[in-house]
Amino acid sequence: MLLASSLIGLLTGLFGGLVGLGGGVIMIALMVRLFGFSQHQAHGTSLMALVFTGLAGAVTYYLKGSVDVLAAAILAASAIFTARLGALYANAMPEWQLKQAFGVFVICVSFLLLSKPYLAHLAFLAHPATGWVKVAVLLGSGALAGFLSGMMGVGGGSIMVPAMVLLVGDTQYTAQGSSLLAMVPTGAVGAYTHWRLGNVVLKVLPGLIPGIIIGAYAGGNLAHLLAEANLRLIFAGVLIWLGLRYIRKARKLRAALIAASVQA
Repeated sequence: MLLASSLIGLLTGLFGGLVGLGGGVIMIALMVRLFGFSQHQAHGTSLMALVFTGLAGAVTYYLKGSVDVLAAAILAASAIFTARLGALYANAMPEWQLKQAFGVFVICVSFLLLSKPYLAHLAFLAHPATGWVKVAVLLGSGALAGFLSGMMGVGGGSIMVPAMVLLVGDTQYTAQGSSLLAMVPTGAVGAYTHWRLGNVVLKVLPGLIPGIIIGAYAGGNLAHLLAEANLRLIFAGVLIWLGLRYIRKARKLRAALIAASVQA
């Protein structure tokens, strides 16, 4: 299990560092498939490990000058309060509904990112938010990201990065680096809540964490070798894949529940 968890951590960190996400979608899927974890165990363990993804990735981006520490602090300020609520809500809402809603949302976000070069004439993109409006945008984005982070076991970058790129006017690099930093305290709060609920499998962490740190460092450096437009395409492509994957799983879960209820 140590070798398998190390490889999962390496893939998670590489993915997270490259696109500015925690990599939870990869980690969750692999832990469910390879270790037989329940969905709740995978979500909780993923969040615990994502703290290290965010930390390692953020350090790499910071060394490249691509982290807005103040913006990350503002994002985290609201996210840490909603992350706990999201983790609790995950236990109360049917899993297929959560997956379907999240899948649709991230696909919409990906198309917004892809259309950014063609939307420059719009007022709110041509004149990015500043001052207290910028603070409000970051706080709102952080609150939503924190809730989804706790609920879905992901880092929240799928919310924070598009908000910083589209509404605040940050570059893709800075948005990804700041998102990784903000997910450290956010993930910690969500992970603690899941741990209290018994959803964190501690025995896999000694393998996950070193792999994540190495992978996140490599991914963060690789990201800066790519042109920003290409990085945005990669990010949007990942979100579309993620969204479609969640929608497919939601439909399968719903069909299985309906079949079980008919048989009963």
